[in-house]
Amino acid sequence: MAPSFNDDSSLFNFVVRDGNGVKGMVDFGLSKVPEAYIQPPKERIDKEKASKHGLLPIDLSKLDGPDHDQVAKEIVKAAETLGFFQVFNHGVPVDLLESLKDTAHNFFSLPPERKAVYRSGVSPTPLVKYGTSFMPEKEKALEWKDYISMQYTNEAEALEYWPVEIRDVALEYLRTSINMVRKLLEVLMGNLGMKPEDSKIDALIQKKMVNMNYYPTCPNPDFTVGVGRHSDMGTLTVLLQDGIGGLYVKIEEDTDFGKKGEWIEIPPTPDALVINVGDMLQILSNGRYRSAKHRVRTTSTKSRVSIPIFTIPKPTEKIAPLPHVVGKDGIALYREFVLADYMKSFFGNAHDGKKSLDFAKINSA
Repeated sequence: MAPSFNDDSSLFNFVVRDGNGVKGMVDFGLSKVPEAYIQPPKERIDKEKASKHGLLPIDLSKLDGPDHDQVAKEIVKAAETLGFFQVFNHGVPVDLLESLKDTAHNFFSLPPERKAVYRSGVSPTPLVKYGTSFMPEKEKALEWKDYISMQYTNEAEALEYWPVEIRDVALEYLRTSINMVRKLLEVLMGNLGMKPEDSKIDALIQKKMVNMNYYPTCPNPDFTVGVGRHSDMGTLTVLLQDGIGGLYVKIEEDTDFGKKGEWIEIPPTPDALVINVGDMLQILSNGRYRSAKHRVRTTSTKSRVSIPIFTIPKPTEKIAPLPHVVGKDGIALYREFVLADYMKSFFGNAHDGKKSLDFAKINSA
């Protein structure tokens, strides 16, 4: 017998507690969005009012040639303005990108009980978590998303604990992406005065997570969100989109491609990866780089997947604006903190724009 999706308690138990996810609910043949997923009007995404980001992806292969300085300027400008940019010739094989998307679809098509073994509280390993929405216990309206999250500690533990259906392709994605991430950080931190061989760069990406996100078809996308307004808490995020799209970024200052306060879509580009600045990079740069507020729209036509890699400092790392940057700016915008405390704050609350940064802001009362 199908559970009652009109009853919040019954829905929560089926979707969240029992691990059936949004997909399990959709598989029953929904004709309308349950009340628990209907967003307040201010949180809904009006795609008709959003423009598309028209800047060309950045060719990362040119970092190794005579055009290095020009490409570095493009990367820095993107990090200082929107906080999002796309890259190609990034070193991740194109056939691997296609395999990742297929693998994600296949994983979320598995029987619910196979995925539910990894749900919070029962997963056989703290390295793998299967869930839905972001913080369902605290959200006023749930997000239309299921996900599997895999923390990377070392190769041996990943091979032992990550789900066998996605382990190999996810590991290869991480292996082939991390060199690109380091190159990007060398450019961005170098612009702030840090030398490429500085051990701090490696420390900023010591913790890594690979997620697979699944956004099932939705009866009425206008009432829902796949992911609510938020910024990423880490250093840099690498994101593989599929061809459907739905990623929107908020413009913080007037730019060539839009006005402050507008939402702009980052359209899928074949063979490209999306890069975005995280909160840690905004703090280290004393606000020069922007961890942009972004969100994801749902679709009624076809289920969508996205596969991000989150790079994060180790939990014991002390984070603060770089002293020489503060020296130039004359004032520090953020206090020093231990990353584990920031993570506790970030993961203890529902998505709410860039409110997570208030934890580190000086005089943020």
